[in-house]
Amino acid sequence: MKPSEEEPVLLAELKPGRPQRYDWKSSCETWSVAFSPDGAWFAWSQGHCVVKLIPWPLGEAELSCKTSERKSRGGKAETRSRGAAKEKTLECGQIVWGLAFSAWPAAEDGDTDPACTVGLPCLVLATGLNDGQIKVWEVQTGHLLFSLLGHQDVVRDLSFAPNGSPILVSASRDKTLRVWDLSRDGRQVQVLSGHVQWVYCCSISPDCSMLCSAAGEKSALLWSMRSYTLIRRLEGHQSSVVSCDFSPDSALLVTASYDACVIMWDPYTGEQLRTLRHVPLHATLDSSSEIHTSSLRSVCFSPEGLYLATVADDRLLRIWALELRSPVAFAPMTNGLCCMYFPHGGFIATGTRDGHVQFWTAPRVLSSLKHLCRKALRTFLTTYQVLALPIPRKLKEFLTYRTF
Repeated sequence: MKPSEEEPVLLAELKPGRPQRYDWKSSCETWSVAFSPDGAWFAWSQGHCVVKLIPWPLGEAELSCKTSERKSRGGKAETRSRGAAKEKTLECGQIVWGLAFSAWPAAEDGDTDPACTVGLPCLVLATGLNDGQIKVWEVQTGHLLFSLLGHQDVVRDLSFAPNGSPILVSASRDKTLRVWDLSRDGRQVQVLSGHVQWVYCCSISPDCSMLCSAAGEKSALLWSMRSYTLIRRLEGHQSSVVSCDFSPDSALLVTASYDACVIMWDPYTGEQLRTLRHVPLHATLDSSSEIHTSSLRSVCFSPEGLYLATVADDRLLRIWALELRSPVAFAPMTNGLCCMYFPHGGFIATGTRDGHVQFWTAPRVLSSLKHLCRKALRTFLTTYQVLALPIPRKLKEFLTYRTF
């Protein structure tokens, strides 16, 4: 695998087209963006209590014109249609902070039976709101399915179990995480307490064995998804940890902090494998002002597990190759808050404080046979199980990501 030297190219930027009655300077942030697991839908929290559900891929006209304005006309506001998929506007009634698609398959075309109401497979979107509510919507119809009550403050982040089970985890400013079972009418099944500050982020490992949570603290917490107990506290950052993500094979965990560092961990052992430091880039990127090392906002893994994307307050989107300690590509972006890879690779979506969403090209890579074998093995083997195998030491180091 050779890192691409090409810089990310801005493919499209969507801007909300709001009626003049809105206060443009208040609550306009895009705190979250999300792709559905099958890549068929994109969800955009565009500020002012509105979420756009957009069929993917974008139309050729939108990709070619670079900047497109999306109107919000209230209610259903289905403004665009391609086949059975229609763009929808979800009026959530509160500022939307967190978004998460379920891993359930979408309902078949023409299926009008409200399957979700009885817990049968369909694609849903969960939205975390300013008043502590979580609203769960059926994607194909835009119908509200559940309003989950329990949190006492902003629901900052959401994460569905990637294995397709209807389990949802929420992270809140009330300093707790809560576990919900949507197959039981959204019943709350567990409250996880342990943080002493606002919880910013939660991420369930792809093998559904672990949950990582990040709060306004210098450590991240790792929980068991089987017993809902604390496994360990990951300590190493010098400031608040604000974002976290697992690799596709669950063998790695990354945390991003206001200390301008990303730490890569082995979640099974708690060992720090490497630190990625965000250092100033040459000032020629922006001659109008100095570039400063600054707080990180978001980090995410690429689908094949060979790259990371980060967004920081220094107005840069960075792409990192796992085997390197410096970025392989940069893109200038202003007021970035969040980032997410397209599930099949090749694109990154970013959200900004202005309520905009941008789509960037990302390096496409053909994984080596070595990495594919490692990824396949690590999907079902823990670090301790790898270390117990009767294989050479160097191979163990490779399989546990001590070497690349």
